[in-house]
Amino acid sequence: MSASLQVLYPTANDSTFDHDYYLGTHFDIVSEHMGPHIDQTIVTRGLAGGPDVPPGYHAIATFTFADQAALDACLAAAGPAVEDIPNFYSGEPQMLIGAVAD
Repeated sequence: MSASLQVLYPTANDSTFDHDYYLGTHFDIVSEHMGPHIDQTIVTRGLAGGPDVPPGYHAIATFTFADQAALDACLAAAGPAVEDIPNFYSGEPQMLIGAVAD
């Protein structure tokens, strides 16, 4: 069964998020260290939480994997990417690990 990892960056507590750094620099680090294990990556930039509602998240990164073993290998290689988070985000990211319905 395919697996997924979502990394969510909440807008809570007046957090800041540098989208240019995230896409231009952070994802180079992700690609170098975690990329060999990832099947697909989707980045969603938060625009709104509904009509006339500010977004609850600056961004959400969704990664899919062939199976749990690939996800586990990705997480084992994630150290440099995790260490880079303070360079673009001032809050605490959230994670959701899941099974992808095939």
